[in-house]
Amino acid sequence: MMASEKSVAFVENFIGQWLQLRDMDAVSPSQKAFPEFSFRLLRDMRRESELLVKHVISENLPLRTLLEADFTFINDALAKHYGIDGVEGQEFRRVSLEGTPRRGLLGHASVLSLTSHNDRTSPVLRGKYILENLLNMPPPPAPPNVPSLESGKHGERGKMTLRQELEIHRKDPSCASCHALMDPIGFALENYDGIGRWRVKDRGMAIDTADKLASGQKFQTGEEMRDILIRDFQDEFHRAVAVKMLTYALGRGVEYFDRPAIDEIVLKAGQEDGRFLSWLIGVAESVPFQYRRR
Repeated sequence: MMASEKSVAFVENFIGQWLQLRDMDAVSPSQKAFPEFSFRLLRDMRRESELLVKHVISENLPLRTLLEADFTFINDALAKHYGIDGVEGQEFRRVSLEGTPRRGLLGHASVLSLTSHNDRTSPVLRGKYILENLLNMPPPPAPPNVPSLESGKHGERGKMTLRQELEIHRKDPSCASCHALMDPIGFALENYDGIGRWRVKDRGMAIDTADKLASGQKFQTGEEMRDILIRDFQDEFHRAVAVKMLTYALGRGVEYFDRPAIDEIVLKAGQEDGRFLSWLIGVAESVPFQYRRR
């Protein structure tokens, strides 16, 4: 079935739902903040991520490859955007990422643009995205009546980095618990601007990506944070994959009574090193899928 051309629709629809790539159509960065942006570039960003997922699926690779791949699929426009030399023409081709900080989906401009505001990055959105979609650990909703960062309450913008503003913001006890989960992950990705370009300064000041996760692991760079997720959060990632794939297959959200099926899918996939077909077969053989109502 996966060898059929009809599987292309499944891949695009599934990753569009799981990784929220279908929301790329709503991404509209400010031309003032990002004059280099174009909608052709936006289309190329989405295409890069789709091609990586398709490759993992077609080669039946472990799904953690999506996080740790030291290669990607880009054309000349994306290569220029990333500062990668030697790529010419609009045709997408496999390119090594050795020596670059862009391994896996967390280095893709699609994900980085999708989790930014139209005129700046958002460590909060990036942290929330990873917790929800890659770790199955959605943070609780924000309490009501919390002032926005743009309110000016925390001083004039431009005199401090975005991280410094957010650190003041999360001193509010009502904000601290949620931001302690999201912000460190987002801070680790601050070297990528609102459309995924690499940078070393924010508002003219050096970017600080060092922090520690709520679970205690310390890191200095985004690459170290990504490696911690791959090494220490494999169970959470596997569960996220199972939940997202079963949700797609059932056409509904998972419920408490689906937990035994999710556990079984994760167990079977783990025995096959998390390779894609093990997830697909696990979902197809699960009780909720076998006995779903039309």
